[in-house]
Amino acid sequence: MPMPASLTLNDLRTFVADGVLIGRGLIPDGLLHPAAHLVDAWMREHYDPTRLTAYTNQTFAPDLAGHPALLGLYNDSGLHPLVTRLLCPAPTTPLATAQIQIRLPNGAKQSVKAMHVDGVSCPHLHPEDLNTFTLIAGVVLSGSATGDAGALHYLPGGHRRMARYFAEEWTRGQAAQTPDDIARQDGTALTARPGDVIVMHHLVPHRVGINTSPVPRVMAYFRIRHADHPRLAEAALTDPWLEYPGLAALAAENRTSS
Repeated sequence: MPMPASLTLNDLRTFVADGVLIGRGLIPDGLLHPAAHLVDAWMREHYDPTRLTAYTNQTFAPDLAGHPALLGLYNDSGLHPLVTRLLCPAPTTPLATAQIQIRLPNGAKQSVKAMHVDGVSCPHLHPEDLNTFTLIAGVVLSGSATGDAGALHYLPGGHRRMARYFAEEWTRGQAAQTPDDIARQDGTALTARPGDVIVMHHLVPHRVGINTSPVPRVMAYFRIRHADHPRLAEAALTDPWLEYPGLAALAAENRTSS
């Protein structure tokens, strides 16, 4: 069943505890199919295999990043009000781009991403740079719904460990993206079908592996930022709820009861 745009208290508590919510069938076919066909056409007509590493590290179909059919997956579906409710009453920066990630089929020679959080100590960034955000929303465009088909793997509750890591162990400019106890975990596979979505706190560690299925796994991701994120970004690494003022009380309640 689709996740309601008006989240229940239990949904909010799940997000506070896990840092993740999954919505089944949240994207209607009228939005899903045009976006999927757009990416499929790009793969057939414009994909350059010599740029596979760059695509994997950043985005496939970079020239489509601002296409209305891709942005509509977020702006015109139940995904936008869902995210708005999680961040309420904080304003967000208007969404301008989508990221497309494709895990090629049949175990293609594609780099395997280890557990990480985005925008911190990334190999393609200067070590001192931060390119973080508040929340990521992912839409499954196509692919098999099995854990070994290039699925995203995430660590429920890992945002709490990562906040401690950034507060106590990490220094800006170091190469390690996660502590050893996080890096060696496999995480939970997102076994999802086209039209399903995942909404994930920026601090939740995640990775993606090889696609052993015969079909590509295609995801559209949207990075959502608090309107004041440039000022709050470094502090938000150690305070998971700094940019989620409406959830701060629930998070404090969880800490008190644990």
